[in-house]
Amino acid sequence: MDGDPKPPDVSAPRAFFGRRKGHTLRPHHADLIATLLPRLAVDLSAPPPMPLGALFDPPRPRMRLEIGFGGGEHLAAEAVADPAAGFVGCEPFVNGMAQGLALIERDNLANVRLHHGDAADLIAWLPDASLARIDLLYPDPWPKRRHWKRRFVQDDSVTWLARVLADGAEFRFASDWADYAAWTLERLLRCPDFSWTAERADDWRKPWAGWTRTRYEAKAIREGRTPCYLVFRRVSRN
Repeated sequence: MDGDPKPPDVSAPRAFFGRRKGHTLRPHHADLIATLLPRLAVDLSAPPPMPLGALFDPPRPRMRLEIGFGGGEHLAAEAVADPAAGFVGCEPFVNGMAQGLALIERDNLANVRLHHGDAADLIAWLPDASLARIDLLYPDPWPKRRHWKRRFVQDDSVTWLARVLADGAEFRFASDWADYAAWTLERLLRCPDFSWTAERADDWRKPWAGWTRTRYEAKAIREGRTPCYLVFRRVSRN
């Protein structure tokens, strides 16, 4: 469609900010990386299936994405709660990927595919209007001013999200850093492709229905930080 935002040019060099690996993996986690991950990994070297739900057999009628799923608790819980949907989880940190794979194995999840790398590469590969929802939960806040350019939410990445979300689909964001929540709200509000769904204070003070608390949120609350929950809807292209 004329005027639609273009996907990122993944042929150009792009810096990745953040750790790729932490502590040494347990033997079973290392085995999951070696054996289960290749079976679930999305192949970005091949064209995406049309529709995207054909990543699965049988095809899934709706598809969702979680960017930076951390330990995988939320991704696994959502996949269990909505077995008819297909999920793609993106996580560059090898230890988080291993933990997510352990949950997929534990719950015998057949509706999850994975990308072990930069979310920008995955989003560039996705077809237009192919997702019913995107979750970005407790991303690295990069709190120092000189690092703000490293935050995932930027004006250009907001246009990427708008391209791959279907009309009426949602982008959901949670953070315990008030500055990053305000940063995200500002960038989504100035994008004409999104509308903020909040109607009252509790809509951003309390999590949405069916919320699964992650280890990162539990740590934030223990340390006295207050979470913020933002939901934005993709405006119709018509």
